[in-house]
Amino acid sequence: MEINQDIQDKTTAYHTFLKLEKSLSVNSVEAYMDDLNKLLNYLRDIGKMPEEAVLEDLQAMIAGLREIGISPRSQARIVSGIKSFYRFLLLENYIRKDPTELLESPKIGLKLPEFLTLQEINDIIGSIDLSLPEGQRNRAILETLYSCGLRVSELINIRFPDLYPDEGFIRVEGKGRKQRLVPISPTAIKEINLYLLDRCHIEVKKGYEDVLFLNRRGTALSRVMVFYIIKQQTEAAGVHKTVSPHTFRHSFATHLLEGGANLRAIQQMLGHEKIATTEIYTHLDRDFLRSEILEHHPRNKKL
Repeated sequence: MEINQDIQDKTTAYHTFLKLEKSLSVNSVEAYMDDLNKLLNYLRDIGKMPEEAVLEDLQAMIAGLREIGISPRSQARIVSGIKSFYRFLLLENYIRKDPTELLESPKIGLKLPEFLTLQEINDIIGSIDLSLPEGQRNRAILETLYSCGLRVSELINIRFPDLYPDEGFIRVEGKGRKQRLVPISPTAIKEINLYLLDRCHIEVKKGYEDVLFLNRRGTALSRVMVFYIIKQQTEAAGVHKTVSPHTFRHSFATHLLEGGANLRAIQQMLGHEKIATTEIYTHLDRDFLRSEILEHHPRNKKL
């Protein structure tokens, strides 16, 4: 059964729904559409239209993913994408009953994000060669990532109107195009100001005049470039961990929690919609939290 025009129309409408009504990022939209393609390919193989699928069909699809070695985490993401598509069909009155209502995601263990110690952060930033043309820019990038706990997409999209150095804040646009104000440290502000002295000598391409972090060609940095910078400096610092821009974000949250910051405050700074997303950081250093309780709880104080 080839994908007919009816399915193509629904696919296009769903893409528009994710992009405009859900205001998802380009990467998130692509992930959801990839999940939808997996579903449509499976339904084509069993000779059914999306509206004809029942719970047992979808359960068989997920079981098939498990049999070919797809990880539980990836299975859960695909289930989430399938549920999203059928909620859309229900919302648009293409179907009267949602077959995914009882579709369960595989159970996945809690995967704690890796984070860096303060010394490792200092070693990585300190390994940057400031004699290189891009040295000060890279230092400003890493200081900003760590100071503000940004996602890499938020970092590369910072523009001059988003900077409020006198007030000590920057404005970032997170998931769902939601904007938030995030405190930025005096150290990061200093490194940005030093970078701006170098930026003045870059021939900026039209349309990128107000983008903060530029590449050598005078256009915005890519996500891949930021990953490369961090990989390069991690190796130079002799830090034997798998480090990404998100590792700096995890480290930011972990160090705030260890320093006594309120979980709600961390949630707002990270731009998490749900507090449950932030609560994963409470599991990162049980020994530290236990020692804090033993030291400060009145029932635990030595007589």
